[in-house]
Amino acid sequence: MSLRAGAQRGGDASKANAAGGRQLERGTTSPVRRPGALPGRTGAKIWQRFTPAQRLARFSVYLALVVAIVASMRSVEIIPEFLYDAPEQMQDLLARMWPIAFYHYPQGVHDALMDTLHIASLGTILAVTMALPIGLLAANNVTPNRPLNYFARLLLVSSRSVNSLVWALLFVAVFGPGALAGTLAIAFRSIGFVGKLIGEALEEADRGPIEALQAAGAPWFSLLTKGYWPQVEPAFWSVVLFRWDINVRESAVLGLVGAGGIGMALDTALNLFQWDRVAMVLFAIFAVVIVAEIAVTYIRKHVI
Repeated sequence: MSLRAGAQRGGDASKANAAGGRQLERGTTSPVRRPGALPGRTGAKIWQRFTPAQRLARFSVYLALVVAIVASMRSVEIIPEFLYDAPEQMQDLLARMWPIAFYHYPQGVHDALMDTLHIASLGTILAVTMALPIGLLAANNVTPNRPLNYFARLLLVSSRSVNSLVWALLFVAVFGPGALAGTLAIAFRSIGFVGKLIGEALEEADRGPIEALQAAGAPWFSLLTKGYWPQVEPAFWSVVLFRWDINVRESAVLGLVGAGGIGMALDTALNLFQWDRVAMVLFAIFAVVIVAEIAVTYIRKHVI
């Protein structure tokens, strides 16, 4: 009797497993073993062909991409004669730029290069000063007010939507040519970048310390300095250093529109066709960017 009962129970269990397998195969997303699959690989992927609707959607995307590329190439208006002649012209230009006029650095490049670093540094400081309150307003967990959140995000988007050269043109028209226009252009361009990342870091802060401070009756400023700041401090300094690195590169070209810095020396050399001095300016920009990149990377790894 016991053997027969055990066999009956085993048969019932196998039927239940088969029924359960059919249910999984029909209705759930759990992995299903197919005939021929290895016993230990129940989670093997099952490849299926695209449906007609999916194939049509993929074809539409590829077709739109090809149409966009063709339309862009037609609007660029590539002149074949200039394209064929480009290697020869590039070779002639490089020949004119060599040897590099290193003698020109003390008189014509050094002061402009220092102005570029000052513009980038001061512009970053101004940007952080203006972006911090906007970032606080943009974070909905710090400022639970939808109109203020949307207004702050509108300011951040407005800052990022205008290129630094456009900001420089505006401030040159207001304050005249010089480093002041470049500094303000860098600052207003950087507000959106810094404020957005700081606001996102605040929104991702852990609620545990904040709720503990609120339960203890801490005021809003204490919540900000004791609850939020310790969590976002590493991200804050990383954002500041990263933005300063970007501003060093952007401030190098602001002089092309009269906003001070080494770009003005580059523009003068280009207008006078002094290609060896152009090479000197480009070499100085390249060297400063490399040094700034190394310094920022070292500080982020070993200091922050």
